[in-house]
Amino acid sequence: MAEMLTIARPYAEAAFGIAKSAQDQAKALQGWSDALGRLSTVLQTPEASRLMSDPKVGADDLAKLVADVSGGLSEQQLSLVRVMAENSRLAAMPEVATHFEALRNQLEKVSAAEVRSALPLSEAQLGEIVDLLSKKFGRPIKAHVVIDKDLIGGVSVAIGDEVIDASVSGKLSKMASALMN
Repeated sequence: MAEMLTIARPYAEAAFGIAKSAQDQAKALQGWSDALGRLSTVLQTPEASRLMSDPKVGADDLAKLVADVSGGLSEQQLSLVRVMAENSRLAAMPEVATHFEALRNQLEKVSAAEVRSALPLSEAQLGEIVDLLSKKFGRPIKAHVVIDKDLIGGVSVAIGDEVIDASVSGKLSKMASALMN
């Protein structure tokens, strides 16, 4: 993981620098976030993994395929795909996206929260959670929801090093620990 982050960091910083220097910074940052997200999704598929490891598929062909499947990429985003393909670094795209988002959150003074829930959350439920977290931490929160059936019910939220566990499985674990002591 650390090695992949080392590989991804310069690409993420380059993309962030381009977006940050754009005339409409907010639009550019969102555009890059969206593009890196789509690219990450495409590149994590088994088909993409197979193509990336196939020596018969050249960097230009791979870059074109990835760009075509991802769709809606700007010239600068296409250049990133080409450079990463030429250097056999496309597998690092998810880490590029993650590091880009961390840089963006830092610029926008926003904290990223991973909200784990046993069931999908409605917009209203997620909004309520985000509002409560924003009040607790005193800053805007950007939430990413992960469905985790192991929680049984409730939610678990991770922001940085802090975890707030309001899940049924978490409460059961606490009860089991209390009974054992």
